[in-house]
Amino acid sequence: QCWRVEDYVVVQECARCSSFQTKSMMECRPTGFVEKVTCATSKKDDFKRCRSAVMEAHIFWRFVGTMMCVAALFAVLVVCRQRVLDRKALEKVRKQLESI
Repeated sequence: QCWRVEDYVVVQECARCSSFQTKSMMECRPTGFVEKVTCATSKKDDFKRCRSAVMEAHIFWRFVGTMMCVAALFAVLVVCRQRVLDRKALEKVRKQLESI
């Protein structure tokens, strides 16, 4: 992996690995995306794992959507709990007024 120790030029931008590449190349396994680079000093072609901007955006929006759903769920739970507590408080006040 010459790109770790020397400067390199990106020959092919970040692209999804094919099924063959995923099985045969270690670089494809972590992210599923690779870019082809040429090292400046050794002139050797190599593959470097990368992260796709489209994939990152998809993961980000999935996370945002999940968090919005969780927030909405907890907001509903808070409203329900507040109604229960309000009913209990009103019941307590009613009992105190009846005992007078």
